[in-house]
Amino acid sequence: MSLNTCTIIGNLGVDPETRQMPNGGAVTDLSIATTEKWTDKQSGQKQERTEWRRVSLFNRQAEIARDYLKKGREVCVIGQ
Repeated sequence: MSLNTCTIIGNLGVDPETRQMPNGGAVTDLSIATTEKWTDKQSGQKQERTEWRRVSLFNRQAEIARDYLKKGREVCVIGQ
């Protein structure tokens, strides 16, 4: 058995971008910023690193994201 699950928690960098597939279904793309913060052990200075994740949602989930999510909102996405 194989388990392929990913959880991403972060903030939207831009408003969701939605488009229609040829079959009529919706696709919404999200750009999610995840930020890691820590204090450097040697210098004692605070450090921060932000990584950007692209996530695509399909059909009904895409429509919900389009209607309710906006830039700056914190989101949690769980998927494969």
